[in-house]
Amino acid sequence: MLDRSIADEVEAAIKAGSAEKHLETFKRVTDLFLTSVDGCGGEQIELFGDVLERLIKTIEIRALADVAARIALAEMSSQIASVKQAPAAVIRRLAKHDEISVAAPVLAESARLTPEDLVELAQTKGEAHLLAISGRWWLTEIVTDALLARHYPSVSRKVVANPGARVSASGYAIVLAQAESDPELAVETGVRLDLPVELRQRLLRSASEAVRSRLLSRAPPHLFEEIRSAIAAATDGASREMSRVRDFATAKRYVALLAKNGQLTEAALISFAKQRKYEETVAALAELSNSGIDVIRPLMQSLRDDGILVPCRVAGLSWDTVAAVLDSRFTSGTLGPHELAAAKAQYAKLTLDNAQRTLRFWQVKATDAPAGMN
Repeated sequence: MLDRSIADEVEAAIKAGSAEKHLETFKRVTDLFLTSVDGCGGEQIELFGDVLERLIKTIEIRALADVAARIALAEMSSQIASVKQAPAAVIRRLAKHDEISVAAPVLAESARLTPEDLVELAQTKGEAHLLAISGRWWLTEIVTDALLARHYPSVSRKVVANPGARVSASGYAIVLAQAESDPELAVETGVRLDLPVELRQRLLRSASEAVRSRLLSRAPPHLFEEIRSAIAAATDGASREMSRVRDFATAKRYVALLAKNGQLTEAALISFAKQRKYEETVAALAELSNSGIDVIRPLMQSLRDDGILVPCRVAGLSWDTVAAVLDSRFTSGTLGPHELAAAKAQYAKLTLDNAQRTLRFWQVKATDAPAGMN
């Protein structure tokens, strides 16, 4: 137990001005609190709180330059975060600390932080602090509203991925606006159990084909039919490139004529792709990569983005043209920025030798396969 003699000793240690003495006393009082907290009454808890706050204030002055002081505060935060009877004032002080290693443990775990405390922190602290709050096992709507209102993409993703986070209609409005350019967020939002049906339909109307496919593959059994129906409603009246029966004969003849006249260039391909002339895009890429429609069409139909990069590299296409070809696979919409950035990085790493080797292998497989529909 903490008695007045130890409190007096703490005051003496503070007045002594020795950094080593401050840390030694701080650790001693923290250990004493942790070993005796179960037997402490309200008065003892309050006394511990007063003493620890005095020590923390003293140590914080040195913590900006003293690594040992920061480590001591971070260790204390980790130790006290799960203690239900921890002094609330001490927890709030640690939660507000600018050093995230000190603040994070109590932000993520301490039950002594009220929703009002969390809202204040969400409104005033930076991204790292908000991320720590976003991982708490239970978050009320007033807290998630405050977190989402800061518009940090990383925070929105963590809130949406947290099954213990309640999200209001206004919170989902923010999330859906961000999800239009964030495929990861769109998928995590789409499989939320508490997402209203009308908001799921709205999300799917603006989602790319790739996001819709990923959502369907991630859907839990009890949401699968709802998501499939929402996708069908979102694409109602619009042909999907993967399912249409097509006749490539005309496009193949036209592209062959362009090639004969020296007019089949990268500029012609990007023009086809941007106009979403699917047959012409497939036929032109097949010609420019010296492969065939039976090789290119399955790559265009695939839910993956990496296959089509191979003939693009063999054809020596610039990234702008590759991006247009990727988008031309869909009736409407475009790849999200995250998916596009990943494809761009993969394209940069793909060597011509590897692409040519892979494409030759696919051509052999296509030749050996039974005749299919072109």
